[in-house]
Amino acid sequence: MKNANYKLLVVDDEPDILEFLSYNLDKEGYQVYTAPNGKVALEKAVSLNPDLIILDIMMPEIDGVEVCRRLRENNDFINTLIIFLTARNEDFSQIAGFEVGADDYITKPIRPRVFLSRIKALLRRQKKIEKKDPILSFDGLTIDRERYLVIKDKEEITLARKEFELLYLLVSKPGKVFTREKIYNKIWGTEVIVGNRTIDVHIRKIREKLGGNFIKTVKGIGYKFEF
Repeated sequence: MKNANYKLLVVDDEPDILEFLSYNLDKEGYQVYTAPNGKVALEKAVSLNPDLIILDIMMPEIDGVEVCRRLRENNDFINTLIIFLTARNEDFSQIAGFEVGADDYITKPIRPRVFLSRIKALLRRQKKIEKKDPILSFDGLTIDRERYLVIKDKEEITLARKEFELLYLLVSKPGKVFTREKIYNKIWGTEVIVGNRTIDVHIRKIREKLGGNFIKTVKGIGYKFEF
């Protein structure tokens, strides 16, 4: 099966959840590995280099948010898809997850069909993203998609995965206004549900790291990139 090309790491401190998710993913033909806590997850991520990590937020010792933060600080995991699992659905949990670089967010109880659909959607969209033109260059700014690298005035700037993809989208068509709906669909996809503040959080982070006033807010509509 073509899904066998993908390695997935499932992390949860509840054995029943691990077994349930592993069973459903294994039926789809994925290479499935598991970890019972954040510490083991970090070790297995390094040894396995998975394509996608399904990560519970609420875990003892090292929680999911901290695991994600540490992984995103490692350049080897810039391209790794990370999905959070949690029994909570409050806005602040989603914001915390997206701020450290999560790609999606699924709440428990988990419905197998929805869960598998989200996995497939993320992997499919990632494959399309990797086929795009790899490098965009403007006055003093270079964005290299293949290496997830941003250089401004010869200085390397580190962005989380979704921050990078959002910046790349805006810079790909300078001056074009991207509506919030268009951004959601392009960056997170129609099958991914995120909080209302998700785009705002990512834009704020990009502005802080990039400096200047390149990203303009078009009130009531969306955002655009201008020099």
